Amino acid sequence: MQTPALLALEDGTLWRGIAFGARGERTGEVVFNTSLTGYQEVLTDPSYYQQIVVMTASHIGNTGVNDDDDESARTWLAGFAIREASLRVSNWRANASLDEYLCVRAVVSISEIDTRALVRHLRSQGAMRGALSSVNTDPARLIEMARTSPSMNGADLVRYVTCAETYLWDQSTHALWYPLSNFHAERPTSNLHVVVFDYGIKRNTLRSLTTRGCRVTVVPANFSARETLELKPDGVLLANGPGDPAAVTYAIETTRDLLGRVPIMGICLGHQILGLALGGDTYKLKFGHRGGNQPVKNLLTGQVEITSHNHGFAVRADSLPGDVEVTHINLNDQCVEGLRSRQQRAFSVQFHPEAAPGPHDAMNLFDEFIESMEESRQSSVASRQ
Repeated sequence: MQTPALLALEDGTLWRGIAFGARGERTGEVVFNTSLTGYQEVLTDPSYYQQIVVMTASHIGNTGVNDDDDESARTWLAGFAIREASLRVSNWRANASLDEYLCVRAVVSISEIDTRALVRHLRSQGAMRGALSSVNTDPARLIEMARTSPSMNGADLVRYVTCAETYLWDQSTHALWYPLSNFHAERPTSNLHVVVFDYGIKRNTLRSLTTRGCRVTVVPANFSARETLELKPDGVLLANGPGDPAAVTYAIETTRDLLGRVPIMGICLGHQILGLALGGDTYKLKFGHRGGNQPVKNLLTGQVEITSHNHGFAVRADSLPGDVEVTHINLNDQCVEGLRSRQQRAFSVQFHPEAAPGPHDAMNLFDEFIESMEESRQSSVASRQ
């Protein structure tokens, strides 16, 4: 027997459907993702913490789930909304259905809703708070729950998703996923040591470093600059993560203290943290960028890259100091997608070069990070001679 479910937005609009996955109720910011596939990676991306994610693809679940595609150790999002759940699983890698996966991980979900109309509403009115329930679908109650739930503005959510203690990562990327590239061609081991700040790290970011020969140490978000330098890193990577970047004051302060002392690369939230540490400001986008099909122009090369995104905040271009260069822009709304400071040996991108899910157009950014660290190491050796 089908169980009714209801998604209520803070503006009073109601979206009725059928319960899918775990039964229960959740609140969160309602956002949408335009990826055609990769739902398992979306479910396990910590950047979706306290968000109800609406998938725009009409059929979700047809390839099931497997043991390899999780991007972290658990699911993080507050809720999941889809047009139609595929109950038949057809994929050689699958070992369970999406419904089973969601039930085991207590992800409250809704299907059979008009996601096209919902996404058009969010694009018009902006991302907003919502309440999703499959146990009590009283409209007035859920609208009130949505209106009284926490706002994303000013929310430091990193402290809820970061690791509890330092750990080493040594798993590499499987060559199966890069059959048309020389990504796994024989190359010398760099043995460069990268310290990764876990603001909500995805596993494929870590794999992208180890596959290139790096030693990777992952540290909690509140790790200090002094503690970081004691690890003697060749470079520091600022990871992706959820929430308002301006609220993560400890990360901004640490990054500011590391500028100029070690090469830095930032991804997504890490890009925003770097922008703030360099003296810029951030702001909340109307409905954000989430999906694997965002066109970004590389201003350094003139090339257009199709990239994977998951963010609701951005760096304000006119707030950056004169010595910081904007390197990438989004071709849909012209917002800042990349920046660098040659003087501070730091660069960052708003999108996800590691993909998972998404295209591999920007994978070369990890190679640029490797080159930056190697140049810094050579300069350090030369200065001591």
